[in-house]
Amino acid sequence: MRVVQLSAEDTSGGAARAAQRLHLGLRAIGIDSRMIVRRKGGDDPHTYPAFAVPAADGRPAPTGLRQDMRKVVFKACGYLDQLPLRRYPRRQPLTWSVGWVPTGIAPIVARLQPDVIHLHWIGAGFLPIRTLPAFKRPLVWTLHDMWAFTGGCHQAMDCARYQQSCGDCPQLDSDRERDLSRRVWGQKRKHWAGLDLTLVALSRWLADCARQSALFGDRRIEVIPNGIDTSRYRPHEQALARRVLGLPANRRLILFGAMHSTSDPLKGFNHLQGALRSLAQSVEKDRLHLVVFGASAPADRPDLGLPATYVGSLRDDLSLALLYSAADVFVAPSRQDNFPNTVLEALACGVPCAAFEIGGMPDLIAQQQTGYLARPFDEDDLARGIAWVLEDEPRRRALAEAARRKVEREYELTLVARRYETLYHEVLRK
Repeated sequence: MRVVQLSAEDTSGGAARAAQRLHLGLRAIGIDSRMIVRRKGGDDPHTYPAFAVPAADGRPAPTGLRQDMRKVVFKACGYLDQLPLRRYPRRQPLTWSVGWVPTGIAPIVARLQPDVIHLHWIGAGFLPIRTLPAFKRPLVWTLHDMWAFTGGCHQAMDCARYQQSCGDCPQLDSDRERDLSRRVWGQKRKHWAGLDLTLVALSRWLADCARQSALFGDRRIEVIPNGIDTSRYRPHEQALARRVLGLPANRRLILFGAMHSTSDPLKGFNHLQGALRSLAQSVEKDRLHLVVFGASAPADRPDLGLPATYVGSLRDDLSLALLYSAADVFVAPSRQDNFPNTVLEALACGVPCAAFEIGGMPDLIAQQQTGYLARPFDEDDLARGIAWVLEDEPRRRALAEAARRKVEREYELTLVARRYETLYHEVLRK
């Protein structure tokens, strides 16, 4: 069986990293998985930039003017995809994809002669809406966010208009029914009707959202979480990890991080600030220290109520595993999140997690068994959860051991890859 994974990226962002991990996990169990991306950041020999895909028999990608033009298109498609959004200058600063740029990717994918095509995060112009029927192969689509069934937004927040037909989009600051979101939604309905398409949600929450959507209410929707290599993400001795990273040895370390952790409004850094200020009033703040990754220290540091170290962006697995192992608790104060890799990675490294009870967090965090789920956006309750994890060291260690066991039991990469292998066989038999 040959499966082609389509993902806009392979190393940049949580969805890209999850797709790459699955690709490698499938190859490890004998599936001939190939990955096509808009821009290649890693060194996997079976991951190809879309403008340089070889043939199934190993012949190299064509060269010449046509290939040079494809290279230009794939480099520019992210910019081009955003052009229609210029009509909405007051739109919210959240990720939005239109999916109109004709990249000519269908014949590129066909060069690999796949049995199944597996879609991941395909926004920012990488995969046009009208292209899916041209693949003429069974499609499996892992939903890393909500874009597949909305009129263009990747996170709908409090809006439920995707349950009808979008339009009057709050993220676009639009008051027109037939706005860009309605047109994008209409393109999806037109071109995706009758597709041989099976959907996979990473969390029960996103599966419920997809079932309630007007586009996918009658589709098969499975729930399969992201997997993780538990030999790479595992607990390391805490004192050693702190020495290697130069972090305080005698403080309780609170870890927070994500891609663009302090600037992405969905990651909830503002809620973390409120929770930490509340925590500093109830716990001796000289016992606590915040560590932030995914962002550098701002020029004007916010008042967090306790000292903080910013370690910037860490991309390799070993550095991340050491950083998690150095922490006593990981905090994920997201406003909306499907299945955050950061929480999965922290649990794999034996770190209890505190988060709001939203999105896919309840799938990952068992209340007061592997961490603490606070009432949504109640910063005082989030502070209580952090304190609850930290105040009793034997209990914190029990939480850490339970977190590691949960990952080994439910999210180990080989187990997840086997579930996808079963699904591929099912869609091919159908």
